[in-house]
Amino acid sequence: MQERLFSDKQLVRLIIPLVIEQALAIFVGMCDGVMVSAVGEAAISGVSLVDLLNSVILVLFAALATGGAVVTSQYLGARLEEKARRSAGQLVLMTIVLGCMMMALCLIFSRGLLKLFFGSIDAEVMDAALIYLRITALSFPFIALYNAGAAIFRSVGNSKVSMKVSLLMNAINVGGNALCILVLKMGVAGVAIPTLVSRAVAAVIIMMLASRKNQELYLERGAMYPVDRGMMGSILRIGIPSACENSFFQFGRLLVVSMIALFGTTQTSANAVANTLDGIGIIIGQAMGLAMVTVVGQSVGAGDKKQATLYAKKLVTWSYLSMGVVNLLVIVFVDSFIGLYHSLSPQTIQLTRTLVWLHAGFAILLWPASFVLPNALRAANDVKFTMWVGIGSMLLFRVCGSWILCVQLGWGAIGVWIAMILDWVCRVCFFLTRSFSGKWLSKM
Repeated sequence: MQERLFSDKQLVRLIIPLVIEQALAIFVGMCDGVMVSAVGEAAISGVSLVDLLNSVILVLFAALATGGAVVTSQYLGARLEEKARRSAGQLVLMTIVLGCMMMALCLIFSRGLLKLFFGSIDAEVMDAALIYLRITALSFPFIALYNAGAAIFRSVGNSKVSMKVSLLMNAINVGGNALCILVLKMGVAGVAIPTLVSRAVAAVIIMMLASRKNQELYLERGAMYPVDRGMMGSILRIGIPSACENSFFQFGRLLVVSMIALFGTTQTSANAVANTLDGIGIIIGQAMGLAMVTVVGQSVGAGDKKQATLYAKKLVTWSYLSMGVVNLLVIVFVDSFIGLYHSLSPQTIQLTRTLVWLHAGFAILLWPASFVLPNALRAANDVKFTMWVGIGSMLLFRVCGSWILCVQLGWGAIGVWIAMILDWVCRVCFFLTRSFSGKWLSKM
């Protein structure tokens, strides 16, 4: 075996900033929810519905960034620095185009998109959702560029930069929310405008930092254009399957939330609050998944299957241990977390508690193998397998299962979350079988 690419100390230095960055995102989501809850349950529902729609678009940016991170990491592992810079430049170019396209789509068809996915929601909820969607759509080019910049730094194992920029972005967001909602009484717009401003600032800063030439990998203008179809093809071969998988996943979430919306504002609000609280339990797992792309990607670029396998096992094990502790804490302190939200009815509180218990309890057993492990497969170019498993499991269990349990049996949100757990079980079976067989390394 070659000398290890990452020592345990280096892995920890990579992971900790990623954990902080993911925690900041969850914290800001909670702050948004807590502050907007003062406006009323209609505002909570409107914002939560748009966040689900926005998440479909944001996963496209994340998938493209993942494709760029995998390709760049592999070039760095193979010590091909010039090609690594070229891939970074082409990633940024594609990101700008995609971000502008998604912004235009949501601005032009905002009302139609909301009606398409959520049907006949209450007029008050629709008004709140339209305001939030139209303002946050303006931020899409900026958050796309931020993701691209963060991917460039993660490719070299430097996650501190994106963490620091994320800290600034989220500070602006939270401070802006407090000012616009609590002081200026701007309602839903008070949540959306700080999001736009903070993402714009973050995009400008991370692009400037990525352009500094006194670092291992930097962004240069000549790498962005002219278009390099071969390099774009390499990125898209990773990014498109990931985008398809994650987009279908988010579309599935949209469909099941539209099912929950049939049961009224109480169920929609409980689902929204529980989704935010459940994010606490997967913070470390999400960070491990991002780290997996870097360390396995560089191992693949170096042609070292043993190291790729070693790091995949290590990060999945660390995910199980850490997520077990965090989710147990979520279960213990669930009432304290729910108590942060104002204007919730007793029925909403009880349902939220049940949903959080379901998610946290089963996440301890299933989440790392469902969502951290497949990032190792993606980093080794085994992207089509993860795509078909993800899409198939989502359609069968999340969508069809939710329709049966939620709508046909009348279980509402609880039926949707049980279907989600069945989806996790399916993913675990396929991804563990694939990893133990060693076939995921056949495309190196």
